[in-house]
Amino acid sequence: MESNRIEYKRELTDGFEREALAFLNYRDGGVIYFGIDQDGSVVGVSNGDAMQLAIKDRLKNNILPSCLGLFDVIHEIREGKDIMRVTLASGSEKPYYLRKYGMSEKGCFVRIGSATEPMSGRMIEELFARRTRNSIGLIRSPRQTLSFEQVRIYYQEAGFSLGDQFAANLELLTEDGAYNYAAYLLADRNGNSVQVAKYRGLDRYDLIDSNEYGYCSLIKTCKQVLDRLEVENRTATRITSKERIERRLWDTVALRETVINAIIHNDFTNEAVPKFEIFDDRLEITSAGSIPLGTTREEFFAGYSIPRNKILMRVFKDLKIVEYLGSGMPRILKAYPKESFIFTANFIRTVFPISQEALELERIAMMQPEAQVEAQVEAQVDLDILAACSLQPLSSGEIAVALGHKQLSGNLRKALPRLKNAGFLEYTIPDKPNSRLQKYRLTAMGQALLAKEGGRHE
Repeated sequence: MESNRIEYKRELTDGFEREALAFLNYRDGGVIYFGIDQDGSVVGVSNGDAMQLAIKDRLKNNILPSCLGLFDVIHEIREGKDIMRVTLASGSEKPYYLRKYGMSEKGCFVRIGSATEPMSGRMIEELFARRTRNSIGLIRSPRQTLSFEQVRIYYQEAGFSLGDQFAANLELLTEDGAYNYAAYLLADRNGNSVQVAKYRGLDRYDLIDSNEYGYCSLIKTCKQVLDRLEVENRTATRITSKERIERRLWDTVALRETVINAIIHNDFTNEAVPKFEIFDDRLEITSAGSIPLGTTREEFFAGYSIPRNKILMRVFKDLKIVEYLGSGMPRILKAYPKESFIFTANFIRTVFPISQEALELERIAMMQPEAQVEAQVEAQVDLDILAACSLQPLSSGEIAVALGHKQLSGNLRKALPRLKNAGFLEYTIPDKPNSRLQKYRLTAMGQALLAKEGGRHE
């Protein structure tokens, strides 16, 4: 039935914006279903695609401040009928209001129980006084000579084309038309980087590896961190006469969601950046900024989404890096308990222990002849590929031919991304990974490994 967070509508009516505003101004956000009667019976909607476009258009054009990045419109099937689910996050720039009536009692609404009520003048004044003033959308970029070729490429790969007005459309400008801090974070060049550190042991005493990813678009930084941790999240394998058993050090879905959350929801206003640290027994992911004001830990774990950086959320959603609001936390909690999260006044840290099952599989595999043979085959294939690329950059097809194969398949197909993610090979056109002219080039790490292995066999 309807509740403080759920509203049912048979169809899209003139009052839709009022319901949306009520949830944007409510501390927990909420969900509006179209095609469901007030008693909960499913009646369905006609022409769902047209309704989806109309809902997005009305939210975009009829509500201020902009609520882009704070809503999802999802087409669902229930009892064989089409319905529309509109999820709205609690906004950080309250009060949200109808553009037509402005910030007035006629234009501002809030959720009270299962009803939508107009705001009083006093409530409007109080909310406006508490409105977030340190939003990255309001802070001026420290540099105004910014370029966005990486953003354009990512949008093109996602099937979108950015026009001349993209900076305004993506809310990358302040009220006076200057680039804001969100633009700075998404620009091709900036002063932000993210550290991925690896330690020997259980504390921060013995640092054995540290890499910085960044000084580029935050989108690219996020992908680089995901690629690096994908390499670290090795697969432990045990081969028996009947089956092949594989386990990763960490759950892949939970790891991806946590990395993305740490980057998107990081409090960049104090110039702090997310930190990723790998120990012998765990992975720690630390993000600046604690739970949003007014949100309880129970609401945090329930997935009630209050995006700290709605502009970044909108861009990451456009590029399908984020699926939809509130989807990340349930995925994480499916693999790890709530105790994995540590909260302080200024940070949220997530601790994922290394899978003991994976470590046990690795121990057993070391004594298993079949696994040793497979590892030797992979090692030889890797060295052959590195040797082939040592003279000049080669495409994947050229590598296959150089190694005596007609086409790329089997171990070769698996080896190329493995070598690239490990840093032994790199793209010749890194900003266009799917380019038909793409080739693989040996890195300094690859040259060192090749020289090392060559010296062993002399």
